[in-house]
Amino acid sequence: MSPLDVFFSAPPISRTLAAVAFTISLLTYTNVIPFHFLNLTLQSLIQLPPELWRILTSLLITSPMLGILFDTYFLYVFGAKLETASPRFAQRADFFYYICFECLVILLLNLLIAGGSIFASPISLSFICTSTRDSWDQPITFFVIKLPSQYLPYAILLLTLIIAGPQAAMVQATGLIAAHLYDLLTGLYPSLGIKSNLIPTPAWAKKIFGTQAMMQRPYGTVFMPTGGASTTGSAAWGLDLSWRRFGEGRRLGGEGESSLPSQRPRGLVLAAMVMAAFMVICAFLGLWFFWDGVPDGWRSAIGAGRSPGTTLPN
Repeated sequence: MSPLDVFFSAPPISRTLAAVAFTISLLTYTNVIPFHFLNLTLQSLIQLPPELWRILTSLLITSPMLGILFDTYFLYVFGAKLETASPRFAQRADFFYYICFECLVILLLNLLIAGGSIFASPISLSFICTSTRDSWDQPITFFVIKLPSQYLPYAILLLTLIIAGPQAAMVQATGLIAAHLYDLLTGLYPSLGIKSNLIPTPAWAKKIFGTQAMMQRPYGTVFMPTGGASTTGSAAWGLDLSWRRFGEGRRLGGEGESSLPSQRPRGLVLAAMVMAAFMVICAFLGLWFFWDGVPDGWRSAIGAGRSPGTTLPN
């Protein structure tokens, strides 16, 4: 298999998240894209105009140096484990909504308490913490130490404290808090009075990703109840990251049409919207690189986006 085939055979959400985080982090720490243009601070959100793109870009920047490799690895490995093997995320929409919830909690905790400005590291720790629910008490080797899997997040947090200091550990710990909060609100702690899922996957997420009536798991094939006579699930009208939404390919001269003809126009419209947004971002970054074209008011705003204790790359 070619590297491209290996990439597209991986779980779609996890592979996309890891690839984008690695790419943006590499461009940031090699000074291709300015760090202080992408990290998040409270000042950047309350000023006029607010720099809202930082909400997304800050979630996709890993820790510096070896953190680029480790955070990317954790995002992919443990994200793929949750996406493909966890019974808690029966549908792809469930896993996507879980990521949205974790990101929201991490952002709020850092803006109000921890003061962090880049968040791929706490997101990866939240993935690790959630995945240990499915492998509770199973032994795992952390470097040369064998310990129960549920203690792995705390071992990583302790290592961060030793290597990077208390500020980095506090920022990373927000991912641990987000994971436990998700467990609490989804009814994993019934002794605390919450016995049902208080944050069910909303309809918009299911519309985007559709529902799958059959999913491949490492332990076999799982058939999902669809709530009706149909056993094929419902198709996504949004961005289906499996890239198979338009049906099987057809040879020239072949007969038959796609089984989802009505989905094609909506998919094309969404693809055009995503491409337009991408072009706007590229144009804005191009304006940044041609510094003389940036208004003076924007220059001062961009230069002020650094939080205390943040070390900029050389």
